[in-house]
Amino acid sequence: MRFFTNKAKKAKKGSVAVIVKGTKADYVISVIRRIPLSKRNEVKEITLDIAASMYLITQKFFHKATRVTDRFHVQKLASETVQQIRTRK
Repeated sequence: MRFFTNKAKKAKKGSVAVIVKGTKADYVISVIRRIPLSKRNEVKEITLDIAASMYLITQKFFHKATRVTDRFHVQKLASETVQQIRTRK
């Protein structure tokens, strides 16, 4: 699932803009296309995981927004890398 939220609402009523069931790029794109361009152009920042497909989708449909990789995925990747290095023989 992909959640599109309004950070300014601080998790209160109206903070969830769209919930997309699934992660397939084609389906996510079909849902995003339903959002008017004027609304998409209001988006200032997008936090996303490391998936290249989501980066490309946000770049194409939210070109005025800054893209930020979420901290959880960066920390997970760093932790896995450290674990691989630590366990090498």
